[in-house]
Amino acid sequence: MEKYVINGGKKLEGSVNIQTAKNSVLPILAAAVLTDSPVTIMNVPDISDVRNMVRILGCLGCNVRYDGQDMIIDSSSAYNCEIPRELAHELRSSVFLLGSVISRFGKAKIAYPGGCDIGLRPVDLHLTGLKRLGVKISERNGFIVCGCDKLTGNEIMLDCPSVGATENIMLAAVKAEGTTVIKNAAREPEIEDLQNFLNAIGARVCGAGTGTIVIEGVKKLKGASYQPISDRIEAGTFLIAAAMCGGQIELCGTSSENLSSLLHKLRENGCKLRIKNDKIYIKNDKRPVSVKSVETQPYPGFPTDLQAQMTALCAICSGNSIVTENLFETRFKYVPELCKMGADITVVGRSAFVRGVEGLKGATVIANDLRGGAALVIAALAAEGRSEVLDISHIDRGYSQFEQKIRLLGGEIRRVVI
Repeated sequence: MEKYVINGGKKLEGSVNIQTAKNSVLPILAAAVLTDSPVTIMNVPDISDVRNMVRILGCLGCNVRYDGQDMIIDSSSAYNCEIPRELAHELRSSVFLLGSVISRFGKAKIAYPGGCDIGLRPVDLHLTGLKRLGVKISERNGFIVCGCDKLTGNEIMLDCPSVGATENIMLAAVKAEGTTVIKNAAREPEIEDLQNFLNAIGARVCGAGTGTIVIEGVKKLKGASYQPISDRIEAGTFLIAAAMCGGQIELCGTSSENLSSLLHKLRENGCKLRIKNDKIYIKNDKRPVSVKSVETQPYPGFPTDLQAQMTALCAICSGNSIVTENLFETRFKYVPELCKMGADITVVGRSAFVRGVEGLKGATVIANDLRGGAALVIAALAAEGRSEVLDISHIDRGYSQFEQKIRLLGGEIRRVVI
């Protein structure tokens, strides 16, 4: 096991390059199973979720190799339709492979997926959508077993705009016979990115980014090289870190459009922002001002993956805030850890009532999930004194070279083997 040791209280200064989006790369890697021709995914982040997805692709019989930071996936020799239990439990995004594997082999078997413990996140919407395409599904001994004679396009109305269900149905439908229409589809930028990759390999998908996605089935797909979008959650994490620690930083290679809800809140906090092309510049030289309310919503609302980081920022603002989590019911598990550092937060149901304190103090805390762990790291950077963040394997799931980037900005952080 490893931990972070952080000496806080230093302002952040400098420039940081934003990685390719974790939440785009994982479904795109799953989509690579659909074609017999090699695909190249450029600038793939070195994170444990990607490494686990590569292991799953290897188990399916795909050949995966790196050319620098680019990943080349050749699925022409894929033969296996079963995703092992131990790998599925490590990676929530393994569920994306259901649509791809069913499309490729006409059958699939996967254990219920794992990932962070932030709530139930049932796969019912995924399975209901696949059934509408003609997939027969049973559950046996903790496995989801799927099979079909052929996939047939259909109209699918999602009960809620689930990102994962939208992506899984897209992956299953690209080679289905006829037309599939997904209504109440998720609108996240990563959905549009998956559409663009699928079209690059010969699919016919349109409407991603809106509530209705239309997929015209094709018989064969081809190879392609593709650059996924930048990681808006990593970018948001560094923006919030700058707001908490003070100083001025520049993010390179990111999209302000995909972060509009966060940028609006940071302006309310009193931060100065400047945007030019693919760069965002943030400056803060005083204690942030509280925002009255933050509520997570499906895109383009405030992202649930930045809720923990935003709560950490609210903890040191002047005034009180209410943070409401509308998507995942146990996403406040980091709050007791933040309170060890002096935060004054009370959680009631799906809302956290945050009373701003003048500053945080260093403490030993535990990262229970990916984004909560990132929130504890940036809180420790802003806190007075020494902190230790334990169980950082969760953080490694989504942030590549996290501590190196923090050090480039002047933060004092090191990784220590326990």
